[in-house]
Amino acid sequence: MNASGALRRIGERRPLVHHLTNYVTVNLVANATLATGALPVMANAVEEVEEMAATASALVINTGTLDGDWVEAMILAGKEANRRGIPVVLDPVGAGATRFRTETPERLLSEIDFTAVCGNAGEVSALAGLAAEVRGVESIGGDAREAVQKAAGRLGTTVAATGPVDYVCDGERLLAVKNGHALMGRIVGSGCASTAVVGCLAAVGGGDAGTVAGALAYFGLAGEVAAGGAGGPGTFEPRLLDALSALAADPDGLDGRLVVEEVPLA
Repeated sequence: MNASGALRRIGERRPLVHHLTNYVTVNLVANATLATGALPVMANAVEEVEEMAATASALVINTGTLDGDWVEAMILAGKEANRRGIPVVLDPVGAGATRFRTETPERLLSEIDFTAVCGNAGEVSALAGLAAEVRGVESIGGDAREAVQKAAGRLGTTVAATGPVDYVCDGERLLAVKNGHALMGRIVGSGCASTAVVGCLAAVGGGDAGTVAGALAYFGLAGEVAAGGAGGPGTFEPRLLDALSALAADPDGLDGRLVVEEVPLA
């Protein structure tokens, strides 16, 4: 599904998107979900995650601030979403930085069927078994184009790697997303928010490469619009939310502004 069609459906249906996300970026993730037109809920207690996941239209799992209880909650929520046919999106934040942050996404991927996986080049490289440098939660190296192809083949799902150019691969198609702005890399949580937007579009359009690429292009275009009047990262973040909201309110206005190109598989 293209981005304009998905955003129109989101505006009509107001789907609930359940996030098990990290406490560093939870506010931005919630607001990005709301600005896109969906309804966010943040619930990570093992006592309620299955019940909450069962009522949602999509589940987004983010491994940014892990502990043992949260991991068990992710497993419970993911399995319940799978039972009900609800799309599940993974953001493997920090994969490759420590053993725990690398082994946890691997466990999640072995126990939950994910509709899409979205991370930076280093994180996706780690999941693909490729060498990359991840420092904390930041990617210092990694070839995004190679990583998504390897990871999509290994994981059997749609994989996106964000960077100066975002790449999305489902094993059959490889798409390059060229919307975005450098200021997006200067605020904490832009990657988490972009995955939240992927979850919003997955709630109404599934997780094929075109839908995931459209979500990232829409998010990147919002970054371009926000940067137009921003004085720096401090004024950029609220303008990003304004831009997401304005673009979602006028989906037809996206026509000709999203830069998504199909590129050859290696």
